[in-house]
Amino acid sequence: MKFSSLTDTFELSNGIKIPCIGYGTWQTPDGDCAERCVADALSVGYRHIDTAFAYGNEASVGAGIRKSGVKRDDIFITTKHWVTERGYDKTVEAVETSLKNLGLDYLDLYLVHWPCVEKFSPEWKEINLSTWRGFEKMVKDGKIRAIGVSNYEAKHLEPLFAEAEIKPCVNQIEFHPGYTQIDNVHYSQNKGMLVQAWSPLGSGAVLFDKGLNEIAAKYNKSVAQLCVRFALQCNVLPLPKSTNKERMAANADVFDFEINEEDMQILINYPLLGFSGYRPEDAPADALAGQ
Repeated sequence: MKFSSLTDTFELSNGIKIPCIGYGTWQTPDGDCAERCVADALSVGYRHIDTAFAYGNEASVGAGIRKSGVKRDDIFITTKHWVTERGYDKTVEAVETSLKNLGLDYLDLYLVHWPCVEKFSPEWKEINLSTWRGFEKMVKDGKIRAIGVSNYEAKHLEPLFAEAEIKPCVNQIEFHPGYTQIDNVHYSQNKGMLVQAWSPLGSGAVLFDKGLNEIAAKYNKSVAQLCVRFALQCNVLPLPKSTNKERMAANADVFDFEINEEDMQILINYPLLGFSGYRPEDAPADALAGQ
């Protein structure tokens, strides 16, 4: 798949088009910082903004969108459902809360942030499906254009695909050299899902790695640019984050080079580096149980 600009798109399984690189807002402080960063990202050309209820910055993200002056319909906006709001009724309320926080009439994409898993509840499959029914209702009500999941693996996707009326069209996972989850990437893509990369720069850990700097230097690019390009060449949509306007622009300057196949294989199989430490089955209960 060839891309030449920030406004080139992937196409979701429901036909909706989504800009090929998004601006991520994880760990961006609420308030003036998040508002400024979102406005800056839009000013340098991003048209895809990713946030989440759990980030605590939805209202500021919305303010940044309005501050930018870019028309709402020209921006693709994603937010995510948090684990405390599982179940049909709470999910419907959660969508309305996020819409109010963001100051929007509709969401382009809404994601389940983390799956419920067996160690948290023996009824995890039923809980995930009940939550998903709330997602489906809000699509039918015109509040959401597309729905998907985040941090799901095959074990969690199989029962959902078996029962869902509207199939998930996105799986957003941690993805970067040093932690590609390549089996999960291929599984999700084979299910017709677009894979998105949260933390495509390994929360900054990859930027100082000697081996990655040597590969990036071959292309006269930074490690950040190498990682963003790597994701695109894996047909994965990257969501780089920076609070610096110049680096935002640099992170998107990835359309004038191509990583060769030998280096792609090195990056896919790169030793563990920059891993957040979270997988759905072994994440700490106090972080993800939603209790």
